Amino acid sequence: MLRNYGTATSSLLMIFDVVVSAVICILLLQWPAASGLSDPFAQGGTAMMVVALTGTLIWPVTFQHFEVYSSARTQGFWDVARRLLVSGLVTATIFGAVAFASDVPLNRGFPFLCAAIQGLALSGMRFVLYGVLRTARRFGRNTRNVLIVGSGPRAAQVKRNIDAHPSWGLRVLGFVDDVDTPLDPSLFAAKLFRIDQMPELLGDLIVDRVIVACPRSMLGSIAPVLRSCSGAGVPLTLLPDLFGDFLPMPHIGRFGSRPSLEFAAVHHNAVLLGIKRLIDIVGASIGLVAAAPILVVAAIAIKLEDGGPVFFRQTRCGLYGRRFSMLKLRTMCVDAEARKAELFDLNEMDGPVFKVKLDPRITKVGAFLRRYSLDELPQLWNVLVGTMSLVGPRPPVQEEVTHYEISERRRLSMRPGITCIWQVSGRNEIGFEEWVKLDLQYIDSWSLALDARILLQTIPAVLLARGAH
Repeated sequence: MLRNYGTATSSLLMIFDVVVSAVICILLLQWPAASGLSDPFAQGGTAMMVVALTGTLIWPVTFQHFEVYSSARTQGFWDVARRLLVSGLVTATIFGAVAFASDVPLNRGFPFLCAAIQGLALSGMRFVLYGVLRTARRFGRNTRNVLIVGSGPRAAQVKRNIDAHPSWGLRVLGFVDDVDTPLDPSLFAAKLFRIDQMPELLGDLIVDRVIVACPRSMLGSIAPVLRSCSGAGVPLTLLPDLFGDFLPMPHIGRFGSRPSLEFAAVHHNAVLLGIKRLIDIVGASIGLVAAAPILVVAAIAIKLEDGGPVFFRQTRCGLYGRRFSMLKLRTMCVDAEARKAELFDLNEMDGPVFKVKLDPRITKVGAFLRRYSLDELPQLWNVLVGTMSLVGPRPPVQEEVTHYEISERRRLSMRPGITCIWQVSGRNEIGFEEWVKLDLQYIDSWSLALDARILLQTIPAVLLARGAH
């Protein structure tokens, strides 16, 4: 059943999700310590019914939206966990909003408690199910049959990937290619078929999926494969090297009425980026209030030292190179920018970045502020207005960006931040090349958990003045 009726299996999972979430929601509503009510449906009336139905039916909706019901056969643990976590966060938010809008006399924390328990139950059930299925596949059960189009190095690599993951339960029936195409040495003993045999193959064999793993020079000759798969209703996975092997992950979109294949440096989940922005707003607001006394004292000290302006504004490059005015507490003498040319020979950083450890332009107050990164506090305002984030690659100045290599410009593909991996990894003690490498590592592996870890690591880095000058 699981092999041939994936849609029916998803429907059964949806029904199971509704039943489990309904049972949990009703039990918690009947528990006064959780709901705050002795008879919730009598005390809440119709509005309580709406809330209960929301807490029950919203799970299949969010699971469907975030593709939790799609096959997890070739996906890793963290891919599945991430989708479940995002679904849970969205569900809890919607559940809480409905409970608040309906003004039911529930404990305010009930929707989040209920969603958390439901999410744990539904996630636990899935991981048990996935574990059972993966174990069964290792013993030859619940398998899928695949045909691989191509017989060169890319096709051989796909075969090695399948062989290395027996828990995927994929069985390679053979390889389909042009007669005169060079054969990868590792496939000499494999079953080979011609492209013009595709209609017969799909008719005679049980084929669950066709995987196209051919060089781009062969794309013009696989039209019969596409027609045959479309006509037979067999799913097709396309893995050709359209523009080389170093192209970013594609994303399906639309350009007007036509489907399109979108390529971007990264494809971050829009919901998670929205949560990141919400955290930025809340964090910056709290930070500005908490930092207000420090800013007042610092402003007085700066004024008393030389009478110059308190804040230093500098044009920096933000998301995709957009320019914005970044705020800092002034730590240098008033004519610091005019004197910068005199110090070029003292630059201690490689690449286009300018840093001088014992910069003579730094004031006494500025040295203290820099030592503990207090001069960065006004950037919380930049975070609040949206030109920066709490965590992200540090924003460069325009003259640095003009000297970037094309690959280095990718560090501008995410909103710049106050702190980043570079900030907690030694700051000025590491070179520019390593700095860029760390920023790209952050962009490629970004998650809310990574942001939280960097923020936590920033505290000791600042207190110990690691790499600061």
